[in-house]
Amino acid sequence: MILERFLRRRRPEPAPVLVDDGTLTVVGSCFDPARADSAVVAEMRAAGVAVETGVFVMRHVLTLPDLAASDEAARILTPDGWAVAAPAPDERPLRVLISRQQVLTGLEPARERTRMAGLAQRLGGDAEGYEVLARG
Repeated sequence: MILERFLRRRRPEPAPVLVDDGTLTVVGSCFDPARADSAVVAEMRAAGVAVETGVFVMRHVLTLPDLAASDEAARILTPDGWAVAAPAPDERPLRVLISRQQVLTGLEPARERTRMAGLAQRLGGDAEGYEVLARG
């Protein structure tokens, strides 16, 4: 009983859940394939963004050939917690926004950018880049 009380008090507060709903601001981005993702994180730190303790949403921008490719991306990514949205489904090529809450390290953006590039290529599209979003 005493141990349960101690453990309950020691549990960290859950991180607030962020959703790419239009209320978040861009605190970092990379649309240059030659730019290092660790440089993006370093620039965010230099700008005063609390990278180590902050809660962020990474939003990847992909161009895909059509809605079928967007649906396939959603089928693949949704089980891993990604939200997939095509703001203007009638445009060609289709610009697709893929986002989820992420822990931000120097490695995480690189890993996710590689994953998105592979997915876009497999679906006949291209990964343009990503933005890191946070509360004001």
